[in-house]
Amino acid sequence: MAVNQLSAAPISARDSLPTLDHPMANPGYGKRSAPDQRPRTGHDFVHLLPRDAAVAAYIDGLCDGADISVKSLAKVLPYGQCALRTTLNRLQEAGHLRRGSECVATETALVWVTRTFFSRTSRDNAWWAAFTRGDAPPQTPQHPTRSRSFILLAALGRKTPALSLSQADCVALEPQVSEWFERGATETEILHALTEGLPSPVYHAAALVRRRLRDKLPPVRVAPPARRVVLRTLECGECRAPGSAETMPGGVCGNCRGNAPDTARGPVGAVPEQGVRARMNAVRAGLVPRADRGFR
Repeated sequence: MAVNQLSAAPISARDSLPTLDHPMANPGYGKRSAPDQRPRTGHDFVHLLPRDAAVAAYIDGLCDGADISVKSLAKVLPYGQCALRTTLNRLQEAGHLRRGSECVATETALVWVTRTFFSRTSRDNAWWAAFTRGDAPPQTPQHPTRSRSFILLAALGRKTPALSLSQADCVALEPQVSEWFERGATETEILHALTEGLPSPVYHAAALVRRRLRDKLPPVRVAPPARRVVLRTLECGECRAPGSAETMPGGVCGNCRGNAPDTARGPVGAVPEQGVRARMNAVRAGLVPRADRGFR
């Protein structure tokens, strides 16, 4: 039976899905947004199947560090783990997702952290290969990119209709929200400060938001030392074997695609891995015992 038949009916990619309470992954794991993406539009994932488009839109709305494993996604989306695993593999084939690791430098050590890279913009294998080398070419956005602060304000009315803001309100309040982010506040903290304990009714949403952003402004937080990416590698989406992007088109290694294993590894004339033991036995058999060696 097809996986689609085992899961719930697909939801629309344009539906408003709750992302505020989505669990975060352990430090070093979780979603990692690819750089230089185009602004969000209503037709970002129209080339995907309906279920894949809905899941991609949901992941796209999550912040970096969110847990996007199949187990966590199955708890908040109307699909089973098997269906979600299939969807993530298809997103990988479509160029929206890659799994891998980054070696980042702190002030004291080099640390390998596990990543799941996600790109709203579909990327080809050549782009992902350049990304792992750290020299992915930037793409010029076709439209002005809205800031994180503007997006939060514009979406405020989806969760709390009483706080729906106009575009002019969002532009005016944008610097205040940016100051919260600069002080280390998260989206969840800002939304909690703006939406909890609202009066009924709310007569002027913009004035209330402006007042709360001013009165509840948190103190400056000391940010942890910035980490610098030193190395980056990808993993096969099926068997998790590490490898270069060139050897894993679509995020899947040759063995998992059913290709014959490449035996021509190493320099010309190198002994295949499975023949090393036999070659060493032959070399030992041909050695002359020490007692029989002649001396000049």
